[in-house]
Amino acid sequence: MAILHGLTPAPVERCRVLEIACGDGANLIPMAYAIPDGEFVGFDLARMPIERGQERIRELGLKNVKLFQGDLLEVGAELGRFDYIVAHGVYAWVPEPVRDRLLGLCGELLVQDGIAFVSYNALPGSYLRVMMREMMLFGTKALDDPKERVAEGLHLLNFLKEARLQDDVYRGLLEMQLVKMEKRDPAITCHDEMTDAYHPVYFSDFVAHARRHGLQYLSDAELPAPPDPCYRSELQPALESAARGDDLRKEQLLDFLRMRMYRETLLCKTDRVVQRRFAAGHFRRLFFASRTTAVPSEAPGATAFLLPGGIRMESNHPGVTALLTCLGSAWPRALGFDELEPLVAQNGFVLDAGGAAFLIRLVIAKMIELHAWKAPVAHRVAERPKASAICRQEARAQRNATSLLHEVVSLEDPKVRALLILLDGTRDREELLAAMRAEFAGMASEEVEAGLDPALKLFQATGVLEA
Repeated sequence: MAILHGLTPAPVERCRVLEIACGDGANLIPMAYAIPDGEFVGFDLARMPIERGQERIRELGLKNVKLFQGDLLEVGAELGRFDYIVAHGVYAWVPEPVRDRLLGLCGELLVQDGIAFVSYNALPGSYLRVMMREMMLFGTKALDDPKERVAEGLHLLNFLKEARLQDDVYRGLLEMQLVKMEKRDPAITCHDEMTDAYHPVYFSDFVAHARRHGLQYLSDAELPAPPDPCYRSELQPALESAARGDDLRKEQLLDFLRMRMYRETLLCKTDRVVQRRFAAGHFRRLFFASRTTAVPSEAPGATAFLLPGGIRMESNHPGVTALLTCLGSAWPRALGFDELEPLVAQNGFVLDAGGAAFLIRLVIAKMIELHAWKAPVAHRVAERPKASAICRQEARAQRNATSLLHEVVSLEDPKVRALLILLDGTRDREELLAAMRAEFAGMASEEVEAGLDPALKLFQATGVLEA
């Protein structure tokens, strides 16, 4: 996002990253593994998560990541300067002095072209969460155990929901939030809704707070999804009139329309010039990837492209077809535009202002992804496939793993999890089959064999396998 807005952040391959309140390093350690020439530092007030993370680091043998127990109010310049600072799930859940120090630390420790990521609960949408939080806290005053408090709080909300009529608006609001909370790990609900401090803020107030520490709003971490009101042409005249030429005022007005509950905001130094219009030249500094698969189209001269989630797009533009076909066949690798240009140019796609605008539409539609670096992922399943040590380590302890694309891969199937653990690069297909048959002796040999290739292809497609 920084590159699209005309900034020159440090190359990901050689970056220095700080994570504030990093927990056990579940976010930071996979980054350090995938980016061996980077340097990663994290701290947290809680001792036990830090110790778990330190043990993971020792087991992996990583030398470019350090976790330590520390208080946000006490750390400072001794940490050095950073290209990127991450503060996820902190700002809205701590007292005012800690919130102020968080942004102060970002302002002090960011290098001149550095970027800070700060997530927080936003208003006006979080007024609903405040209401539900207060009811849950009222109903659980006598309880101390966190899991019991969450369970009893959800029980109370369900009682209140069921007491309302089926088509009641209040019931609908409760139900919408309950569906989300009941799917979460109770520890997340305990942190998000039931902590002592809970301070959602308006976007405009957050930006004003950041400005007091020498920081300005760059963008959100991702472009809004297609249903967002910012894309509705019929709203634009009224929005522009109400915003009076102020982009930040317009963003706050959009949050009123969105009933926004949560934000992941990027900040940079106030003296940096942020370009709000994406120039074509900025795309040449990025890498492109696409999860699309080309499928038959009934429209003459058109090609259809399908995403794993079912989103479909059709195009009869030869350049767009060539672009998506090439990227789809390269997935999960990302390609630079210099690698794509010879192919798309001969099919009529030019990276000028119009081409850049079309690329952004493809990004918003999730048809292509933009990356600032090339993850070290395998383009194909090797003779002796090797999953990242991070994935194998996590598979031994839990039912999901973090891929080299920094995405969570589900490992609910015990056979899939067992296979991943075996992928240390020493076994070929026959040796993998033999090991899996020994592991699942009660399963038919044919069934074990039938599941091997699909699982290996899944690991390759999700960025689990190393190049």
